[in-house]
Amino acid sequence: MGQQMYGYVRVSTKEQNEDRQLIAMREFGVPEGNILIEKQSGKDFDRPKYQRLLKRLKPGDTLVIKSIDRLGRNYDEILEQWRIITKKKDAAIVVLDMPLLDTRQGRDLTGTLIADIVLQLLSYVAQTEREFIRQRQAEGIAAAKARGVHMGRPVKNIPDDFEQLVTLWEKKKISLEQILQECGMSKATFYRRLRENRILKRK
Repeated sequence: MGQQMYGYVRVSTKEQNEDRQLIAMREFGVPEGNILIEKQSGKDFDRPKYQRLLKRLKPGDTLVIKSIDRLGRNYDEILEQWRIITKKKDAAIVVLDMPLLDTRQGRDLTGTLIADIVLQLLSYVAQTEREFIRQRQAEGIAAAKARGVHMGRPVKNIPDDFEQLVTLWEKKKISLEQILQECGMSKATFYRRLRENRILKRK
């Protein structure tokens, strides 16, 4: 069995469509049976199909991906996976969205060097962009809180007759299910409100 070409397709959630990546793989000439599709987050690399593909890669094989972020979600992960595939496995990588990122055999030293530099630059830009988005989200949440906008689940109000209902429940006149229904609360919320109420009464 000679050198093989594999395609790795990843979509972040089950709702996302992998067609765009699949079409690109077929157009590039990746054999249908060698395309692996993973419907999981890139948050970590405990991805069964990706791990299986890594084990299958032999020196001289080629891994084709649509874009560099298919390898990982942060700068360190992308570089680490690139190192494993190109150095440890001695396989080539082709990134379809970025022709400069092509390390197939036969390319000269300059081509490989350019690929490594472009990869590091792209990974850095992707990481910086994500951090910027997170910062903007944090600033947005802080600004909303400053305006008095409540973030998260709405706080359930305690009914006016909460104390009377609690007394009846403690005297076993009504069941826990009845009090939860009356208050419109879950068991966890009820016990939390009970604790909070008693702390307030003690103050």
